Amino acid sequence: MSKLKVDHIFTSESVSEGHPDKLCDQVSDAILDACLEQDPRSRVACETAVTTDFVINLGEITCSGWEKIDPEAIARKVVQEIGYDRKELLFCHDSFKYQCLIHPQSSDISQGVSEDEGLFKEQGAGDQGMMFGYATNATPSLMPAPIHYSHMLLEHLQNIRKQGDIDYLRPDAKTQVSVLHENGKPKAITNIVISHQTADVPLERIRKDMIDVTRNLLEPTGLLNKETTYFVNPTGKFVIGGPHGDAGLTGRKIIVDTYGGVGCHGGGAFSGKDPSKVDRSAAYYARYAAKNIVAAGLAEKCEIQVAYAIGVAKPLSINIDTFGTGTVDEAEIQRILEDGLVFDFRPASIVKDLKLTEPKNWSYRQTAVAGHFGRDLFPWEQTDKTAALQEALGVRERQVA
Repeated sequence: MSKLKVDHIFTSESVSEGHPDKLCDQVSDAILDACLEQDPRSRVACETAVTTDFVINLGEITCSGWEKIDPEAIARKVVQEIGYDRKELLFCHDSFKYQCLIHPQSSDISQGVSEDEGLFKEQGAGDQGMMFGYATNATPSLMPAPIHYSHMLLEHLQNIRKQGDIDYLRPDAKTQVSVLHENGKPKAITNIVISHQTADVPLERIRKDMIDVTRNLLEPTGLLNKETTYFVNPTGKFVIGGPHGDAGLTGRKIIVDTYGGVGCHGGGAFSGKDPSKVDRSAAYYARYAAKNIVAAGLAEKCEIQVAYAIGVAKPLSINIDTFGTGTVDEAEIQRILEDGLVFDFRPASIVKDLKLTEPKNWSYRQTAVAGHFGRDLFPWEQTDKTAALQEALGVRERQVA
């Protein structure tokens, strides 16, 4: 069993919707949304790459009704909505060159992930690999504090940009927040980094505006103090940005997408993949289970690892770590996870339980900005299994965290 780390500073970053990699994630997931709308059984592995005034889609898609989907139109709409609508940015929704190199999914893979087609009767995992889910009671979202506040700050800056409250802001941006933990709990924010693409205006003005915005947003947390240090556009200038400043590719921000570097990561990206790919769906389900365990008061922190073989439904292994914060025996929690009565980690059951092929009131594109975890609009963020967990473990009277 891991021990709880007591006093330390941990740093996490967030990147904006206009960052080249996040732009790619959104295009790939917008195409996935369109495919699932046409055919909930779609198999999608869609990659996007961008550079100066150029977008390319490539990958494998099998979708009944694919002929009704226009990936170029989807890409142009996403780019426009993000805010790349001026030619001077050298990446613009109505001028970039576009290429599509998408073909159907491999039949060898398809037979392994479709019911009754492979060696096993059940729908199998879309790939081998291991996935992790994590939760902590450090924040109301049950997310680690550094990534929670990094996302919060960047989302706020994005809203300010789109509302025109600070008219020189441009779409590409990053934030980074360092949090001092004492006795395992967030104590203070020690450093904040904001790198925001802007028009060519004086750094002094940008620095004042960004610090004022940050203080107004984060003062209520009680984590800012006179020692908090701010770094705003620390190179001195950030005018050239977006896909003109740096090429982008789907799946290159997997730590931003998850827990900001806290805990482990299996290495698989999420965006552009349909939920038959356990890289995505099982990571969502592991978060779902971990969050419910923490919300049920069974641990202050929880990490779950699950592993699969391609084409096989039953996980090869499930492992849990509560980092010494558990209120019940870890082995008992693991037994509950393995017996499948509260959480069933077979791919078809995950998809059914979370309704991943027919999303309601949310979209996969929404997951591609501000992290896949920590926002209640997604089904894997619900804490609707706490009572079942408490009852299964005989601790129904326990106070929920």
